[in-house]
Amino acid sequence: MDQPSGRSFMQVLCEKYSPENFPYRRGPGMGVHVPATPQGSPMKDRLNLPSVLVLNSCGITCAGDENEIAAFCAHVSELDLSDNKLEDWHEVSKIVSNVPHLEFLNLSSNPLSLSVLERRCAGSFAGVRKLVLNNSKASWETVHTILQELPDLEELFLCLNDYETVSCSPVCCQSLKLLHITDNNLQDWTEIRKLGIMFPSLDTLILANNNLTTIEESEDSLARLFPNLRSINLHKSGLHCWEDIDKLNSFPKLEEVKLLGIPLLQSYTTEERRKLLIARLPSIIKLNGSIVADGEREDSERFFIRYYMEFPEEEVPFRYHELVTKYGKLEPLAVVDLRPQSSVKVEIHFQDKVEEMSIRLDQTVAELKKHLKTVVQLSTSNMLLFYLDQEAPFGPEEMKYSSRALHSYGIRDGDKIYVEPRMK
Repeated sequence: MDQPSGRSFMQVLCEKYSPENFPYRRGPGMGVHVPATPQGSPMKDRLNLPSVLVLNSCGITCAGDENEIAAFCAHVSELDLSDNKLEDWHEVSKIVSNVPHLEFLNLSSNPLSLSVLERRCAGSFAGVRKLVLNNSKASWETVHTILQELPDLEELFLCLNDYETVSCSPVCCQSLKLLHITDNNLQDWTEIRKLGIMFPSLDTLILANNNLTTIEESEDSLARLFPNLRSINLHKSGLHCWEDIDKLNSFPKLEEVKLLGIPLLQSYTTEERRKLLIARLPSIIKLNGSIVADGEREDSERFFIRYYMEFPEEEVPFRYHELVTKYGKLEPLAVVDLRPQSSVKVEIHFQDKVEEMSIRLDQTVAELKKHLKTVVQLSTSNMLLFYLDQEAPFGPEEMKYSSRALHSYGIRDGDKIYVEPRMK
């Protein structure tokens, strides 16, 4: 249901966290805080506020009474204001400046691109460590202003902002560890390399759903651009050649990679994709969210050698020669047909006669009896069958269930089936 327009932060706060909607419960682990009543705050005794406030999709357009915000929110550490109608950074600043212990702020899906963020307003965000600006269409100028005023910022989310390019900040942000910039339109590596320049301490880079087509950079340059990168997510990027995968080895600290849904891997089976990637990326310990165990790495590297052993020399990757040096030249794996046998040759014994026959194992006992009717000259209703496994220690087993399939008996070549007339 649509929320009414023009609602203030304080109005929504009072409504949502009133005793009727958010009753205070005593007990360990509830995470609810009731600050002491300040002078001149008639509403103070009526609100029970947790340290994590979730006020998304409430139609908030402005801050409201700043003194009340300061009185109620002194203990708040996380604030979710996503999907509201905040379009003025001044109003956001009025809220944040009165939440002194705020560390996490989510402003996703607010129309904040309609106003300019001035540095004095951005200064009120100084203590924030995690900032989410997804689908806010925040300009790079706004991002730069934030970076200059948030000295402790560690995680920044810039998804769904329609970025086609990256604008370099005049100063580096040494504190940022995680950048989440998925679902944009970044296609050229020259734009991605700017992120390495701006965020030299980056630990995690999430680039999923950008149509990045190639990694155009020398190995030495990649190591300098992302010297601390531990994890990279390239899900559904446009990478289409193995050389781009090999270049990931240039990141000196990389140990986690996500690479699902890229054009390069479409023609391979699930097993081939994982093994070929593991073999090419010797330093990673987690691939697509799954730990790479030592045994799996060795299996993958041996698979890699056998996979490329029949390729022309000019098509064999350098990694192949490295692995041959490690394991030696391997013999091709023997081809073993693991499909179940469809037919066997058995001896049919009836009275004093013995006849060798080939029988299908997918048929039932009843169907076998029909097949034997002309051989032993007995009707199916007057026929008893006994199966003798040549290695069985207990003698013949009566085949008394008409609907039972022959393969369930484990019949093999050389076994015997005895036919006897039913005693009347």
